[in-house]
Amino acid sequence: MSAFQVTAGVAPIRKAPADDAEQISQLLAGEVFEVEREEDGWGEGVSRHDGYRGWVAMEALSAPVLIATHTISALRTYVFSDAHLKSAPRFLLSMNAKISAGRRSGKFVEAQRLGWVFEGHLAALGAHEDDHAGVAERFVGSPYQWGGKESLGLDCSGLVQIALERCGILIPRDSGQQEAWAREHWQAVAPGEDLSGLQRGDLMFWPGHVGILTAPDTLIHANAFHMATVAEPVARAVLRIAHHHAPVSGVFRKI
Repeated sequence: MSAFQVTAGVAPIRKAPADDAEQISQLLAGEVFEVEREEDGWGEGVSRHDGYRGWVAMEALSAPVLIATHTISALRTYVFSDAHLKSAPRFLLSMNAKISAGRRSGKFVEAQRLGWVFEGHLAALGAHEDDHAGVAERFVGSPYQWGGKESLGLDCSGLVQIALERCGILIPRDSGQQEAWAREHWQAVAPGEDLSGLQRGDLMFWPGHVGILTAPDTLIHANAFHMATVAEPVARAVLRIAHHHAPVSGVFRKI
């Protein structure tokens, strides 16, 4: 097994070694992928970040692994070819992408092997926010993308994973895994039939789906009904999802 680091803005994790295979998750810049075997330009392995397994294009990976020093704290930011705003943008980095900082020039920091990033969009690794609901709110309007966890497209569990990670809480990737994690680490909440008793920051789960309460009556979630990340009345979401899919399976609150 060999360790590689993502040196693209984002690298899809696919179900099979092909560009048109299903995307089951993503790796962000700076994340590490352990490659177990290679086949026709693809590496099969596992994400060191959250244990997700699949195939990643080797062209998006580099070695050796550099020690990350900073993370992207903005929703997204450009990597520039040089340390000034008129230089050519190379690609975008999304929130929680990681860089290894090198030289500094004015307002820009060198992201080693990538380019130059605006310093104001960086946070030192280990510097976290304290409101995961507030982080999630920044993604309202982002398109829904199956397997996505970037600001240009993400799914329900990707939104929750991103928001909690920005607050220093590392959780699994899929909603079912996240619910199992929440049952173990957070407090279960039993809202009333009228959905009373909910609070900002609560995680609400259905089989195969998850969202975050931003207020006692408002849910934010990336969903295929709207094909976007939206904030909507929680009562409306609960009724619609129960009608088309299943009732709520659990609500959990940070202890």
